[in-house]
Amino acid sequence: MTAALIGFAVLLLCIIVVRIPIAFAMGIVGFFGFAFLQGLSLDAFLDFRWNSVLTLAAKRVIDTVQNYSLSVVPLFILMGNLITRSGLSHDLYQASNAFLGHRKGGLSMATVVACGGFSAICGSSLATSATMAKVAMPPMRKFGYSDELATASIAAGGTLGILIPPSVILVIYGLLTETSIRELFAAGFIPGLIGILLYLAAVRYVVWRNPKAGPCGEQFDWSQRLQALKGVWGVLALFLLVMGGIYLGIFTPTEAAGIGAGGAFLIALLRRSLSLGSLLDTLNETVRTTTMLFSVLIGALIFSDFVNRAGLPGDLLGLVAGLDVPPLVVILAILAIYVVLGMVFESLSMLLLTVPIFYPLVEGLGFDLVWFGIVVVVVTEISLITPPVGMNIFVLSAVLQDVRTGTIFRGVTPFWCADIVRLALITLVAPISLLLPRLLYG
Repeated sequence: MTAALIGFAVLLLCIIVVRIPIAFAMGIVGFFGFAFLQGLSLDAFLDFRWNSVLTLAAKRVIDTVQNYSLSVVPLFILMGNLITRSGLSHDLYQASNAFLGHRKGGLSMATVVACGGFSAICGSSLATSATMAKVAMPPMRKFGYSDELATASIAAGGTLGILIPPSVILVIYGLLTETSIRELFAAGFIPGLIGILLYLAAVRYVVWRNPKAGPCGEQFDWSQRLQALKGVWGVLALFLLVMGGIYLGIFTPTEAAGIGAGGAFLIALLRRSLSLGSLLDTLNETVRTTTMLFSVLIGALIFSDFVNRAGLPGDLLGLVAGLDVPPLVVILAILAIYVVLGMVFESLSMLLLTVPIFYPLVEGLGFDLVWFGIVVVVVTEISLITPPVGMNIFVLSAVLQDVRTGTIFRGVTPFWCADIVRLALITLVAPISLLLPRLLYG
Protein backbone atom coordinates (compact mmCIF):
# COMPACT_ATOMS: atom_id res chain seq x y z
CA MET A 1 0.00 0.00 0.00
CA THR A 2 2.92 2.35 0.76
CA ALA A 3 4.32 1.89 -2.75
CA ALA A 4 0.92 2.73 -4.28
CA LEU A 5 0.58 5.91 -2.18
CA ILE A 6 4.09 6.99 -3.21
CA GLY A 7 3.09 6.31 -6.81
CA PHE A 8 0.06 8.56 -6.41
CA ALA A 9 2.19 11.33 -4.96
CA VAL A 10 4.63 11.08 -7.86
CA LEU A 11 1.76 11.03 -10.34
CA LEU A 12 0.21 14.20 -8.91
CA LEU A 13 3.65 15.84 -8.96
CA CYS A 14 4.09 14.92 -12.64
CA ILE A 15 0.64 16.22 -13.61
CA ILE A 16 0.32 19.36 -11.50
CA VAL A 17 3.92 20.57 -11.15
CA VAL A 18 5.83 19.15 -14.13
CA ARG A 19 2.74 19.43 -16.38
CA ILE A 20 3.23 16.06 -18.07
CA PRO A 21 0.06 15.04 -19.99
CA ILE A 22 -1.96 12.68 -17.82
CA ALA A 23 -1.84 9.80 -20.33
CA PHE A 24 1.98 9.75 -20.27
CA ALA A 25 2.18 10.50 -16.53
CA MET A 26 0.00 7.51 -15.61
CA GLY A 27 1.85 5.23 -18.04
CA ILE A 28 5.33 6.28 -16.83
CA VAL A 29 4.50 6.05 -13.10
CA GLY A 30 2.72 2.73 -13.60
CA PHE A 31 5.61 1.31 -15.63
CA PHE A 32 8.39 2.27 -13.22
CA GLY A 33 6.21 1.51 -10.19
CA PHE A 34 5.64 -2.04 -11.41
CA ALA A 35 9.38 -2.36 -12.04
CA PHE A 36 10.04 -1.21 -8.47
CA LEU A 37 7.69 -3.88 -7.11
CA GLN A 38 9.56 -6.47 -9.17
CA GLY A 39 12.78 -5.37 -7.49
CA LEU A 40 14.38 -4.20 -10.72
CA SER A 41 17.08 -1.54 -10.88
CA LEU A 42 18.35 0.67 -13.67
CA ASP A 43 21.32 -1.68 -14.10
CA ALA A 44 18.87 -4.48 -14.73
CA PHE A 45 17.28 -2.39 -17.46
CA LEU A 46 20.59 -2.24 -19.31
CA ASP A 47 20.93 -6.02 -18.98
CA PHE A 48 17.49 -6.63 -20.51
CA ARG A 49 16.08 -7.92 -17.24
CA TRP A 50 13.06 -5.62 -17.52
CA ASN A 51 11.41 -7.90 -20.02
CA SER A 52 8.49 -8.70 -17.70
CA VAL A 53 7.64 -5.01 -17.25
CA LEU A 54 8.10 -4.20 -20.94
CA THR A 55 5.92 -7.18 -21.83
CA LEU A 56 3.20 -6.00 -19.44
CA ALA A 57 3.14 -2.51 -20.97
CA ALA A 58 3.20 -3.82 -24.54
CA LYS A 59 0.41 -6.29 -23.77
CA ARG A 60 -1.75 -3.49 -22.39
CA VAL A 61 -1.28 -1.46 -25.59
CA ILE A 62 -2.02 -4.42 -27.88
CA ASP A 63 -5.01 -5.67 -25.87
CA THR A 64 -6.56 -2.20 -25.75
CA VAL A 65 -6.18 -1.58 -29.47
CA GLN A 66 -7.52 -5.05 -30.33
CA ASN A 67 -10.42 -4.93 -27.84
CA TYR A 68 -13.61 -5.32 -29.89
CA SER A 69 -15.74 -3.69 -27.19
CA LEU A 70 -13.72 -0.47 -27.51
CA SER A 71 -14.79 -0.03 -31.14
CA VAL A 72 -17.97 1.48 -29.72
CA VAL A 73 -15.96 4.58 -28.71
CA PRO A 74 -14.86 5.85 -32.17
CA LEU A 75 -18.24 4.94 -33.66
CA PHE A 76 -20.21 6.98 -31.12
CA ILE A 77 -17.72 9.84 -31.49
CA LEU A 78 -18.17 9.72 -35.28
CA MET A 79 -21.95 9.68 -34.83
CA GLY A 80 -21.80 12.77 -32.62
CA ASN A 81 -19.45 14.62 -34.99
CA LEU A 82 -21.67 13.92 -38.00
CA ILE A 83 -24.79 15.07 -36.13
CA THR A 84 -22.96 18.22 -35.04
CA ARG A 85 -21.93 18.85 -38.65
CA SER A 86 -25.55 18.46 -39.80
CA GLY A 87 -26.66 21.57 -37.87
CA LEU A 88 -28.91 19.74 -35.40
CA SER A 89 -28.08 22.15 -32.58
CA HIS A 90 -29.93 25.02 -34.26
CA ASP A 91 -33.04 22.92 -34.97
CA LEU A 92 -33.14 21.53 -31.43
CA TYR A 93 -32.92 25.01 -29.99
CA GLN A 94 -35.67 26.27 -32.31
CA ALA A 95 -37.97 23.39 -31.30
CA SER A 96 -37.31 23.92 -27.59
CA ASN A 97 -37.73 27.68 -27.92
CA ALA A 98 -41.08 27.23 -29.71
CA PHE A 99 -42.52 25.49 -26.63
CA LEU A 100 -40.72 27.28 -23.78
CA GLY A 101 -39.45 30.63 -25.03
CA HIS A 102 -42.55 32.68 -24.13
CA ARG A 103 -42.13 32.00 -20.39
CA LYS A 104 -39.96 33.95 -17.96
CA GLY A 105 -36.52 32.42 -18.30
CA GLY A 106 -37.95 30.43 -21.20
CA LEU A 107 -34.99 30.92 -23.50
CA SER A 108 -32.68 29.57 -20.80
CA MET A 109 -35.03 26.64 -20.27
CA ALA A 110 -35.05 26.01 -24.02
CA THR A 111 -31.25 26.08 -23.96
CA VAL A 112 -31.11 23.47 -21.18
CA VAL A 113 -33.56 21.18 -23.03
CA ALA A 114 -31.72 21.63 -26.32
CA CYS A 115 -28.38 20.93 -24.62
CA GLY A 116 -29.82 17.76 -23.11
CA GLY A 117 -31.08 16.56 -26.49
CA PHE A 118 -27.95 17.56 -28.37
CA SER A 119 -25.56 16.10 -25.81
CA ALA A 120 -27.51 12.83 -25.82
CA ILE A 121 -26.58 12.44 -29.49
CA CYS A 122 -23.22 14.19 -29.42
CA GLY A 123 -21.95 12.54 -26.21
CA SER A 124 -19.49 15.36 -25.48
CA SER A 125 -20.08 18.01 -22.82
CA LEU A 126 -17.39 20.34 -24.17
CA ALA A 127 -18.65 20.11 -27.76
CA THR A 128 -22.22 20.76 -26.58
CA SER A 129 -21.18 23.88 -24.66
CA ALA A 130 -19.12 25.26 -27.56
CA THR A 131 -21.83 24.59 -30.14
CA MET A 132 -24.83 25.78 -28.15
CA ALA A 133 -23.00 28.98 -27.16
CA LYS A 134 -23.06 30.04 -30.82
CA VAL A 135 -26.71 29.04 -31.25
CA ALA A 136 -28.38 30.12 -27.99
CA MET A 137 -26.40 33.16 -26.86
CA PRO A 138 -27.50 35.61 -29.64
CA PRO A 139 -31.29 35.22 -29.07
CA MET A 140 -30.91 35.43 -25.29
CA ARG A 141 -28.97 38.64 -25.63
CA LYS A 142 -31.56 39.93 -28.10
CA PHE A 143 -34.29 39.60 -25.45
CA GLY A 144 -32.17 41.14 -22.69
CA TYR A 145 -31.09 38.08 -20.72
CA SER A 146 -28.30 38.63 -18.21
CA ASP A 147 -24.94 37.17 -19.22
CA GLU A 148 -24.84 35.24 -15.95
CA LEU A 149 -28.05 33.30 -16.61
CA ALA A 150 -27.46 32.90 -20.35
CA THR A 151 -23.96 31.48 -20.06
CA ALA A 152 -24.78 29.40 -16.99
CA SER A 153 -27.66 27.63 -18.74
CA ILE A 154 -25.32 26.71 -21.62
CA ALA A 155 -22.48 25.54 -19.35
CA ALA A 156 -24.76 23.51 -17.07
CA GLY A 157 -26.80 22.06 -19.93
CA GLY A 158 -23.59 20.90 -21.57
CA THR A 159 -22.70 18.70 -18.59
CA LEU A 160 -25.64 16.43 -19.38
CA GLY A 161 -23.63 14.99 -22.27
CA ILE A 162 -21.57 12.64 -20.12
CA LEU A 163 -24.61 10.98 -18.48
CA ILE A 164 -27.52 10.84 -20.94
CA PRO A 165 -26.83 7.82 -23.19
CA PRO A 166 -25.09 7.14 -25.46
CA SER A 167 -22.26 8.33 -23.24
CA VAL A 168 -18.58 7.65 -23.98
CA ILE A 169 -17.78 8.15 -20.28
CA LEU A 170 -20.22 5.37 -19.33
CA VAL A 171 -18.69 3.14 -22.01
CA ILE A 172 -15.20 3.64 -20.56
CA TYR A 173 -16.47 3.05 -17.01
CA GLY A 174 -18.11 -0.17 -18.19
CA LEU A 175 -14.88 -1.37 -19.78
CA LEU A 176 -12.81 -0.51 -16.69
CA THR A 177 -15.15 -2.34 -14.31
CA GLU A 178 -16.40 -5.05 -16.70
CA THR A 179 -19.96 -3.80 -16.17
CA SER A 180 -22.73 -4.17 -18.76
CA ILE A 181 -22.75 -1.10 -21.00
CA ARG A 182 -26.42 -1.50 -21.91
CA GLU A 183 -27.34 -1.58 -18.20
CA LEU A 184 -25.27 1.56 -17.63
CA PHE A 185 -27.06 3.28 -20.51
CA ALA A 186 -30.43 2.29 -19.06
CA ALA A 187 -29.38 3.44 -15.57
CA GLY A 188 -28.29 6.86 -16.84
CA PHE A 189 -31.60 7.74 -18.48
CA ILE A 190 -33.73 8.65 -15.44
CA PRO A 191 -30.94 10.55 -13.59
CA GLY A 192 -30.35 12.47 -16.85
CA LEU A 193 -34.02 13.50 -16.99
CA ILE A 194 -33.91 14.48 -13.31
CA GLY A 195 -30.88 16.64 -14.13
CA ILE A 196 -32.81 18.48 -16.86
CA LEU A 197 -35.79 19.06 -14.53
CA LEU A 198 -33.58 20.36 -11.71
CA TYR A 199 -31.79 22.71 -14.13
CA LEU A 200 -35.18 24.05 -15.23
CA ALA A 201 -36.00 24.59 -11.56
CA ALA A 202 -32.69 26.45 -11.16
CA VAL A 203 -33.67 28.77 -14.03
CA ARG A 204 -37.04 29.43 -12.38
CA TYR A 205 -35.29 30.22 -9.11
CA VAL A 206 -32.99 32.75 -10.80
CA VAL A 207 -35.85 34.59 -12.57
CA TRP A 208 -37.95 34.48 -9.39
CA ARG A 209 -35.17 36.33 -7.56
CA ASN A 210 -34.45 38.66 -10.49
CA PRO A 211 -37.19 38.80 -13.16
CA LYS A 212 -35.02 41.07 -15.32
CA ALA A 213 -32.45 38.28 -15.70
CA GLY A 214 -34.75 36.27 -17.98
CA PRO A 215 -37.56 38.21 -19.72
CA CYS A 216 -40.25 36.48 -21.73
CA GLY A 217 -39.43 35.70 -25.34
CA GLU A 218 -41.51 35.33 -28.48
CA GLN A 219 -44.88 33.51 -28.37
CA PHE A 220 -45.37 30.73 -30.96
CA ASP A 221 -48.70 29.24 -32.01
CA TRP A 222 -49.21 25.50 -32.38
CA SER A 223 -48.68 25.45 -36.13
CA GLN A 224 -45.28 27.09 -35.67
CA ARG A 225 -44.41 24.65 -32.89
CA LEU A 226 -45.25 21.64 -35.05
CA GLN A 227 -43.25 23.16 -37.89
CA ALA A 228 -40.25 23.54 -35.57
CA LEU A 229 -40.46 19.85 -34.64
CA LYS A 230 -40.03 18.82 -38.27
CA GLY A 231 -36.36 19.76 -38.15
CA VAL A 232 -35.53 17.21 -35.44
CA TRP A 233 -37.67 14.19 -36.34
CA GLY A 234 -34.88 12.43 -38.25
CA VAL A 235 -32.35 12.65 -35.43
CA LEU A 236 -35.02 11.78 -32.85
CA ALA A 237 -35.85 8.65 -34.87
CA LEU A 238 -32.14 7.75 -35.02
CA PHE A 239 -31.80 8.19 -31.25
CA LEU A 240 -34.85 5.98 -30.61
CA LEU A 241 -33.50 3.35 -33.00
CA VAL A 242 -30.05 3.25 -31.42
CA MET A 243 -31.10 3.39 -27.77
CA GLY A 244 -34.27 1.34 -28.25
CA GLY A 245 -32.23 -1.37 -29.97
CA ILE A 246 -29.77 -1.45 -27.06
CA TYR A 247 -32.45 -1.39 -24.35
CA LEU A 248 -34.50 -4.14 -26.00
CA GLY A 249 -31.48 -6.31 -26.71
CA ILE A 250 -31.95 -6.21 -30.49
CA PHE A 251 -28.31 -5.29 -30.99
CA THR A 252 -25.20 -4.84 -28.89
CA PRO A 253 -23.85 -1.38 -28.02
CA THR A 254 -21.12 -1.81 -30.67
CA GLU A 255 -23.66 -2.72 -33.35
CA ALA A 256 -25.87 0.17 -32.23
CA ALA A 257 -22.92 2.56 -32.50
CA GLY A 258 -22.30 1.38 -36.07
CA ILE A 259 -25.97 1.86 -36.95
CA GLY A 260 -25.91 5.28 -35.30
CA ALA A 261 -22.82 6.39 -37.24
CA GLY A 262 -24.32 5.16 -40.51
CA GLY A 263 -27.65 6.84 -39.77
CA ALA A 264 -25.93 10.10 -38.83
CA PHE A 265 -24.04 9.99 -42.14
CA LEU A 266 -27.32 9.59 -44.05
CA ILE A 267 -28.95 12.43 -42.10
CA ALA A 268 -26.01 14.72 -42.84
CA LEU A 269 -26.27 13.86 -46.55
CA LEU A 270 -30.05 14.44 -46.63
CA ARG A 271 -29.62 17.81 -44.92
CA ARG A 272 -26.94 18.68 -47.51
CA SER A 273 -24.55 19.70 -44.78
CA LEU A 274 -21.73 17.37 -45.79
CA SER A 275 -19.13 17.93 -48.49
CA LEU A 276 -16.00 15.92 -49.21
CA GLY A 277 -13.90 18.47 -47.32
CA SER A 278 -16.19 18.55 -44.27
CA LEU A 279 -16.37 14.74 -44.27
CA LEU A 280 -12.58 14.52 -44.17
CA ASP A 281 -12.51 17.13 -41.37
CA THR A 282 -15.11 15.11 -39.43
CA LEU A 283 -13.13 11.88 -39.83
CA ASN A 284 -9.93 13.65 -38.84
CA GLU A 285 -11.56 15.08 -35.72
CA THR A 286 -12.92 11.63 -34.83
CA VAL A 287 -9.48 10.06 -35.17
CA ARG A 288 -7.88 12.76 -33.02
CA THR A 289 -10.46 12.41 -30.25
CA THR A 290 -10.30 8.61 -30.33
CA THR A 291 -6.51 8.64 -30.19
CA MET A 292 -6.58 10.95 -27.19
CA LEU A 293 -9.09 8.73 -25.36
CA PHE A 294 -7.19 5.52 -26.14
CA SER A 295 -3.88 7.08 -25.00
CA VAL A 296 -5.37 8.11 -21.67
CA LEU A 297 -7.06 4.71 -21.28
CA ILE A 298 -3.82 2.78 -21.96
CA GLY A 299 -1.93 4.95 -19.45
CA ALA A 300 -4.69 4.41 -16.88
CA LEU A 301 -4.64 0.63 -17.35
CA ILE A 302 -0.84 0.49 -16.91
CA PHE A 303 -1.14 2.57 -13.75
CA SER A 304 -4.02 0.36 -12.59
CA ASP A 305 -1.83 -2.74 -12.99
CA PHE A 306 0.76 -1.16 -10.72
CA VAL A 307 -1.83 -0.15 -8.11
CA ASN A 308 -3.39 -3.62 -8.08
CA ARG A 309 0.02 -5.29 -7.89
CA ALA A 310 0.83 -3.03 -4.92
CA GLY A 311 -2.32 -4.34 -3.21
CA LEU A 312 -3.99 -0.97 -2.66
CA PRO A 313 -7.64 -2.06 -3.32
CA GLY A 314 -7.34 -5.04 -0.96
CA ASP A 315 -5.61 -2.96 1.70
CA LEU A 316 -8.32 -0.29 1.45
CA LEU A 317 -11.04 -2.91 1.86
CA GLY A 318 -9.28 -4.32 4.91
CA LEU A 319 -8.83 -0.85 6.36
CA VAL A 320 -12.52 -0.01 5.90
CA ALA A 321 -13.56 -3.33 7.42
CA GLY A 322 -11.41 -2.57 10.44
CA LEU A 323 -12.99 0.86 10.94
CA ASP A 324 -16.42 -0.65 11.55
CA VAL A 325 -18.31 2.19 9.84
CA PRO A 326 -21.50 1.86 7.76
CA PRO A 327 -20.80 1.24 4.04
CA LEU A 328 -22.68 4.43 3.12
CA VAL A 329 -20.14 6.47 5.10
CA VAL A 330 -17.41 5.01 2.86
CA ILE A 331 -19.37 6.06 -0.24
CA LEU A 332 -19.74 9.58 1.14
CA ALA A 333 -15.99 9.72 1.78
CA ILE A 334 -15.34 8.62 -1.81
CA LEU A 335 -17.67 11.34 -3.10
CA ALA A 336 -15.83 13.91 -0.98
CA ILE A 337 -12.58 12.80 -2.63
CA TYR A 338 -14.17 13.24 -6.05
CA VAL A 339 -15.32 16.76 -5.19
CA VAL A 340 -11.78 17.70 -4.14
CA LEU A 341 -10.19 16.07 -7.21
CA GLY A 342 -12.72 17.86 -9.41
CA MET A 343 -11.06 21.14 -8.45
CA VAL A 344 -7.85 19.96 -10.14
CA PHE A 345 -8.69 17.35 -12.80
CA GLU A 346 -11.09 17.30 -15.72
CA SER A 347 -13.77 14.60 -15.84
CA LEU A 348 -12.17 11.84 -17.95
CA SER A 349 -8.81 12.06 -16.18
CA MET A 350 -10.50 11.90 -12.78
CA LEU A 351 -12.55 8.87 -13.82
CA LEU A 352 -9.60 6.92 -15.19
CA LEU A 353 -7.42 7.78 -12.22
CA THR A 354 -9.84 6.74 -9.49
CA VAL A 355 -12.25 4.08 -10.75
CA PRO A 356 -9.66 1.23 -10.89
CA ILE A 357 -8.93 1.89 -7.21
CA PHE A 358 -12.42 2.50 -5.86
CA TYR A 359 -14.55 -0.03 -7.72
CA PRO A 360 -13.05 -3.16 -6.05
CA LEU A 361 -13.66 -1.50 -2.68
CA VAL A 362 -17.26 -0.58 -3.59
CA GLU A 363 -17.93 -4.06 -4.96
CA GLY A 364 -16.43 -5.62 -1.83
CA LEU A 365 -18.84 -3.58 0.32
CA GLY A 366 -21.77 -5.08 -1.60
CA PHE A 367 -22.82 -2.08 -3.72
CA ASP A 368 -24.08 -2.42 -7.29
CA LEU A 369 -21.41 -1.29 -9.77
CA VAL A 370 -24.04 0.02 -12.19
CA TRP A 371 -25.37 2.32 -9.46
CA PHE A 372 -21.84 3.36 -8.52
CA GLY A 373 -21.11 4.20 -12.16
CA ILE A 374 -24.02 6.63 -12.31
CA VAL A 375 -23.00 8.20 -8.99
CA VAL A 376 -19.44 8.67 -10.24
CA VAL A 377 -20.58 10.24 -13.51
CA VAL A 378 -22.94 12.65 -11.71
CA VAL A 379 -20.23 13.80 -9.30
CA THR A 380 -17.90 14.12 -12.30
CA GLU A 381 -20.49 16.33 -14.01
CA ILE A 382 -20.30 18.71 -11.07
CA SER A 383 -16.57 19.15 -11.65
CA LEU A 384 -17.28 20.48 -15.16
CA ILE A 385 -18.90 23.65 -13.81
CA THR A 386 -17.18 24.23 -10.46
CA PRO A 387 -14.06 26.35 -9.85
CA PRO A 388 -11.16 26.44 -10.27
CA VAL A 389 -11.08 24.05 -13.28
CA GLY A 390 -14.67 23.92 -14.61
CA MET A 391 -13.81 22.83 -18.17
CA ASN A 392 -17.22 23.87 -19.57
CA ILE A 393 -16.70 27.35 -18.12
CA PHE A 394 -13.37 27.79 -19.86
CA VAL A 395 -14.75 26.48 -23.15
CA LEU A 396 -17.48 29.13 -22.97
CA SER A 397 -14.93 31.80 -22.10
CA ALA A 398 -12.97 30.87 -25.21
CA VAL A 399 -16.07 31.01 -27.42
CA LEU A 400 -17.61 34.11 -25.78
CA GLN A 401 -14.54 36.24 -25.29
CA ASP A 402 -16.54 39.29 -24.19
CA VAL A 403 -17.87 37.43 -21.10
CA ARG A 404 -15.62 37.17 -18.05
CA THR A 405 -14.98 33.78 -16.48
CA GLY A 406 -16.08 35.11 -13.09
CA THR A 407 -19.45 36.09 -14.55
CA ILE A 408 -20.07 32.54 -15.73
CA PHE A 409 -18.96 31.04 -12.41
CA ARG A 410 -21.37 33.32 -10.50
CA GLY A 411 -24.25 32.45 -12.80
CA VAL A 412 -23.67 28.71 -12.62
CA THR A 413 -23.90 28.48 -8.81
CA PRO A 414 -27.65 27.58 -8.68
CA PHE A 415 -27.03 24.86 -11.27
CA TRP A 416 -24.28 23.03 -9.41
CA CYS A 417 -26.41 23.33 -6.27
CA ALA A 418 -29.13 21.52 -8.25
CA ASP A 419 -26.52 18.91 -9.14
CA ILE A 420 -25.73 18.41 -5.44
CA VAL A 421 -29.44 17.74 -4.83
CA ARG A 422 -29.49 15.19 -7.68
CA LEU A 423 -26.32 13.53 -6.39
CA ALA A 424 -27.86 13.19 -2.92
CA LEU A 425 -31.03 11.66 -4.40
CA ILE A 426 -29.16 9.14 -6.54
CA THR A 427 -26.77 8.21 -3.73
CA LEU A 428 -29.41 7.74 -1.04
CA VAL A 429 -32.15 6.27 -3.26
CA ALA A 430 -30.44 3.65 -5.41
CA PRO A 431 -33.67 2.52 -7.22
CA ILE A 432 -33.67 5.84 -9.12
CA SER A 433 -30.71 4.55 -11.12
CA LEU A 434 -31.48 0.82 -11.01
CA LEU A 435 -35.21 0.89 -11.80
CA LEU A 436 -34.89 0.88 -15.58
CA PRO A 437 -32.09 -1.74 -15.80
CA ARG A 438 -34.06 -4.08 -13.54
CA LEU A 439 -37.27 -3.59 -15.51
CA LEU A 440 -35.51 -4.28 -18.79
CA TYR A 441 -33.00 -6.96 -17.83
CA GLY A 442 -34.14 -8.33 -14.45
